[in-house]
Amino acid sequence: MHTNPASFLPLTEPTFYILLSLAPGKKHGYAILKDVKALSKGTVTLSTSTLYSALARLLERGLIERIDDDPRQGTHPGLPRKAYTLSEIGRRILEAETDRMQTLAATARLRLSEEGV
Repeated sequence: MHTNPASFLPLTEPTFYILLSLAPGKKHGYAILKDVKALSKGTVTLSTSTLYSALARLLERGLIERIDDDPRQGTHPGLPRKAYTLSEIGRRILEAETDRMQTLAATARLRLSEEGV
């Protein structure tokens, strides 16, 4: 897929934190909820319905992938729990958004440090 990451930018704050939460590796929905709250220092608190709606959109757009737990890991009754991971394009978009925000912050710092402007 040769999608241009810039075409997805800017990301909403919840989307950014969801993708960032998945950067180290796979997570279940509840772990994403907790991680987003921790990463944002409590400024982004997602409800379960908001999270799963966002995950559905990210899956549809190809930014994340859903994977089933390995059935050999424990004896969880019922359906396998679903975990999510970043896709290749999702990682590229997260990196592009991080670069974009760093550029914004650097420009703002430079302007704020100017005397008499």
